[in-house]
Amino acid sequence: MAETIDVQEQAIGAGSIAALALVAYGRFINETLFGVDATTLGLGAFAATFAAVALLHGAYGRRDFAVSNAVSAVGLGLVTLASSLLPMLVGLVLLVGAGSYTARTTIRARNEATEDREAAPENA
Repeated sequence: MAETIDVQEQAIGAGSIAALALVAYGRFINETLFGVDATTLGLGAFAATFAAVALLHGAYGRRDFAVSNAVSAVGLGLVTLASSLLPMLVGLVLLVGAGSYTARTTIRARNEATEDREAAPENA
């Protein structure tokens, strides 16, 4: 049996830790880091995490997930850097749309995998 490593979980974990560390730094230590708002840097780190996961999915041939994560990265980037209402609304629409697609497709894939395991004869 071949073992696989889920690098998506690793990338999301590392990106989330970096984002939370930057937000915590901005909240408890200093509002800026190198002259940039630490919360903005934290959200940027999380958007970069979406971009990294998109690249990973693209490398493994899941183009649908790659596109949905890339759209999420763009949406979060727009929300983070928006200076007016229109870019923020566009970013939110992108985030909700891509996130909904990712959630729906993930649930379907897991259900199909469970059905396949249950239907397969056990190797004794």
